[in-house]
Amino acid sequence: MARPLPYGSLAAIEAVLAKYPDGASYAQIEAALDVPGARRTLQYHLRTLVDAGRLRMTGARRGVRYYPVGNASAPVSGDASARAAAATNAIIPLSPEGEAVIAYVHQPVGLRQPVGYDRSFLDGYRPNESFYLGDAARARLAEIGRPQIEAAPAGTYAKQILNRLLIDLAWNSSRLEGNTYSLLDTRRLLDFGEVAQGHEQREAQMILNHKDAIEFLVANADEIGFNRYTVLNLHALLANNLLADPTAVGRLRHIAVGIEGSAFHPLEVSGQIEESFNQLLATAAAIRDPFEQAFFMMVQLPYLQPFDDVNKRVSRLAANIPMIKANLVPLSFTDVPNDLYARATLGVYERNDVAALRDVFLWAYERSAARYAAVRQSLGEPDPFRLRYRDRLRTTVRDIVRAPLDRQAARAHLTKVAHDEVQPEDQEQFIEIAETELLGLHEGNFARYQVRPSEFLAWSKKWNPA
Repeated sequence: MARPLPYGSLAAIEAVLAKYPDGASYAQIEAALDVPGARRTLQYHLRTLVDAGRLRMTGARRGVRYYPVGNASAPVSGDASARAAAATNAIIPLSPEGEAVIAYVHQPVGLRQPVGYDRSFLDGYRPNESFYLGDAARARLAEIGRPQIEAAPAGTYAKQILNRLLIDLAWNSSRLEGNTYSLLDTRRLLDFGEVAQGHEQREAQMILNHKDAIEFLVANADEIGFNRYTVLNLHALLANNLLADPTAVGRLRHIAVGIEGSAFHPLEVSGQIEESFNQLLATAAAIRDPFEQAFFMMVQLPYLQPFDDVNKRVSRLAANIPMIKANLVPLSFTDVPNDLYARATLGVYERNDVAALRDVFLWAYERSAARYAAVRQSLGEPDPFRLRYRDRLRTTVRDIVRAPLDRQAARAHLTKVAHDEVQPEDQEQFIEIAETELLGLHEGNFARYQVRPSEFLAWSKKWNPA
């Protein structure tokens, strides 16, 4: 994650651990620091150091101990957390090239070669001539990524599974940023607005921002693309209320940033950032294969670090733009291990090597495809009538809620819409389905009609006056 330079916190923690060759508990580290800061901040810094390979961790829960890197006294074999870490890395099978990348970035940052942004990495990519994904990989993704629906407008499939997609993608993308909300916490936050106790406010904000960003992409499937409008607004939604400088939301970076646990130094000159950003978007827009397009954004956008922060989040949701537009299975990053994803991204930063991140991407998409195949099976086949009148039904329900109309006025409005805009043989069924939708509206599903919470609340009082 990008943060403004400079830092002292991580070095201070490492200095404390150097005094504990036999390892230290969280309480010992906290007591030894001059300014330990908030408990969750210290926990986050410790996790960052472990993920970067600068500390080692053993044990679980209250038995966790931290060790300086290279200390022989830190248990390796037989330790529960060591076995768990090995199992995590084994979840996603890596290619030999991917293993080499992970081995390199697993070294302490002081042993890795400092590097800066290399414009030739972007310049050397030629759309539809250069490929990060091989022919066989793209063919496999195309095979598993099409959900077998009839030809339909852009975004149709994403709308069908929107409620599930909101939870899956919001939770997994937030989890990859260190968010500690559970899946159940996330579901309750998105469905009922319940903020989980014992968590930082920014964690809830992060998840809610994901919800807004996903809804923006799905609701505007015909208009989104790899252009400034889409990507800048995507950043504005994801970064809302999370940046120290509110004016940096939806704006390209004007400050120097560093990457914790990395030897990579991003561009610092704003003019070069602007130029590279425009080139990145133009290149992405020219790629014809949706899967190559998605992976290109996961590689190049975080590498450029065009924003003050939230770059990887933008890249993960931007990777779903071609999926939404082409009615492909979305990429929700289900079960992707945080540590492996972070290290694979470091491989792009420090070596311009996409091998490990490609392994993660291919595995993650297979996982997503399997998940949404099951979701679709549980949902059943879409109603062809609802599909045919999808836009008219959505607009009609939205207009009734926004008005707001009570039940009698809503019936009159539905009758008029059906008479004016629906085939005579379909009018009765159209009214019945629209009424069913209105009766089924609740606080966990009204967002699909592009209705704001205040509008839903006002309508609810008229619809259910008791």
